[in-house]
Amino acid sequence: MTSPNQPTSGAEGIRWINVDGQPLRMAIQAGDGTGWPLLLLNGIGANLEVFQPFIDALGSDIETIRADLPGAGKSPAPGRPYRFSGLAHLLARTLNQLGYPTVDVLGISWGGGLAQEFAHRYADRCRRLVLVSTGTGALMIPGRPSALLPLLSPRRYLDPSYMASIAAQLYGGRIRADPDLARRFGDELGLRSGGARGYYWQLLASAGWTSIHWLHELHQPTLILSGRDDPIVPWVNGRIMARLIRNSRLHVFDDGHLGLLTSAAELAPIIREFLLQEMDVAA
Repeated sequence: MTSPNQPTSGAEGIRWINVDGQPLRMAIQAGDGTGWPLLLLNGIGANLEVFQPFIDALGSDIETIRADLPGAGKSPAPGRPYRFSGLAHLLARTLNQLGYPTVDVLGISWGGGLAQEFAHRYADRCRRLVLVSTGTGALMIPGRPSALLPLLSPRRYLDPSYMASIAAQLYGGRIRADPDLARRFGDELGLRSGGARGYYWQLLASAGWTSIHWLHELHQPTLILSGRDDPIVPWVNGRIMARLIRNSRLHVFDDGHLGLLTSAAELAPIIREFLLQEMDVAA
């Protein structure tokens, strides 16, 4: 049996759909009706397979929905960039087409910003919110320059040797102690770039975006997970979000930016309990 902390390959239920002229590569992993379907939103430039270690640790009874967002993985880049508002609309249309009126939403890093935008714009479509290794966008405590500068290019997805050379300073946590772990995840999960244009389009989607002015309006029960050694999004950003979102709680874990993968065995049960527990929404 594969350890939840080790990379596993493949994704069940791969399909292609076309939403408003945008082809999207999707993966739906069916559950048994336990809990609500969980929509997973990835970090910038990452393909849907990257979530596999977390899904394996979460349990096969919870249905999961994930996509190569426009310009990432195998989904083609759009002719012009979306803003986060446009991507949130695309997600709502995607859920309509797939037949999901309401979902739980989990976003990591860049995808955490998109998750906040979706929960804000489509409050009735998002029951619960999980925010991992993310912040409030342009107005947040910034990460280290040595970690932020490599994010301006998709090179790490194209050059395995470059990824190995920067993984420790970029992701921190367990990868700091074992930089080769990033390469192994990349090899096993088929980490790939959707191309330079798609990557830069995603950068533009979040440029200047911030949620800090309206986070207090979110009503969904929210779980925030922040890595204590995250060079990209310092964990204090999780504390700020927890103070702004009225029905939220913060869990700080001893890992880095990719803790959802490298500490899947620890974090998946926490997320699972949150998704399945009964919690009254604050008035």
